[in-house]
Amino acid sequence: MGTYHLERLSVMLVEDNAFVRDTLSNLLRSFEIRKLVTCENGVQAIDFLKTAGGPNNPGGVDLIISDLIMSPANGLLLLRWVRAAKESPNRFMPFIMMSGAADNDYVNAARDMGVSEFLAKPFSVDSVYKRLMELIDYPRQFVTTHNYHGPDRRRRKEPAPNGVERREATDDDITIVYSGEKKQAKKDSGVWYFRLPNRLKEKVGGMGMKGGGSLPQDLLEQAEAELDRSSASFTDWALEYLSQLSNLCTEALLAPGARGDHFHKINLLAHELRGQGGTFGYPLISVFGKMLYECTMEGCKETDASVEVVKAHIDAMRAVLREKIMGDGGVIGRELLQGLQQAVKEKTGQILKVEDDEPGW
Repeated sequence: MGTYHLERLSVMLVEDNAFVRDTLSNLLRSFEIRKLVTCENGVQAIDFLKTAGGPNNPGGVDLIISDLIMSPANGLLLLRWVRAAKESPNRFMPFIMMSGAADNDYVNAARDMGVSEFLAKPFSVDSVYKRLMELIDYPRQFVTTHNYHGPDRRRRKEPAPNGVERREATDDDITIVYSGEKKQAKKDSGVWYFRLPNRLKEKVGGMGMKGGGSLPQDLLEQAEAELDRSSASFTDWALEYLSQLSNLCTEALLAPGARGDHFHKINLLAHELRGQGGTFGYPLISVFGKMLYECTMEGCKETDASVEVVKAHIDAMRAVLREKIMGDGGVIGRELLQGLQQAVKEKTGQILKVEDDEPGW
């Protein structure tokens, strides 16, 4: 297995949370990615890309890593622009979507818009590394039809899902393009396959390698150390978010007839906590953040009891940070979870359950 060198790659990172943006930027630099463009939202990213060069322009961007939930333009809108807009510098741009809300609806929406890879928060050095290697080692052909342009959604040549073939065109009908040269369409199937040169692998020095490559082990260790350093600042960041949640609860109790905006902001803060805790060694913050996120989604009740439920989540997360309960927390972690579930049941009559895929449960 050969060794890749990422210093020639140009990466765009789009993330609205400054703490996470700085953390991930430092992690990527630990991989020796030196050309890094950072943007706070999809609007900034689009404005930059409009002036960037195409795939063969040294001043352009080779791949995008973007958060999903942002304002004023989220990751899905950015992805749609990259894949469909005439101003896009490269409609075949590798695109990694990341989000703490890695639920099926979000994954399917990103997939149907042409995402290359999906990175769930909380992320780790290993998960970021694996997504990058997947793009470099196993680029998928692009498929263009009347309603889709993006990587082939079937990663391997295998039977159709559930045995039902939904593709109308056969291989004999499909026009296959191996380069950027113009080619006459085959019949009128309206289906094109683009099997283009692997420019990412070429840039990282992997052309001619048999099989995949990897990064030097010392770079991965540096990245782990960088993430550990960021973890030291996580408590301050999380406590600030919990303080904002507490203030929103106070304001909501004073406005019984107009709490929609308060609960929307609470939901966004819960999404951030859900996505970050596990990255910095506090998976219980992600667990409790997800519980709060799910019980404050659009259409939730906005009663006084609902506000008290939010406050119960705040208390539980503050306890995790105060006692420095890292990992799954063992007995103490289970007691905190049970206490939170009991508090919610007493205030609303509902029982909040933790999904089986949550860490440590």
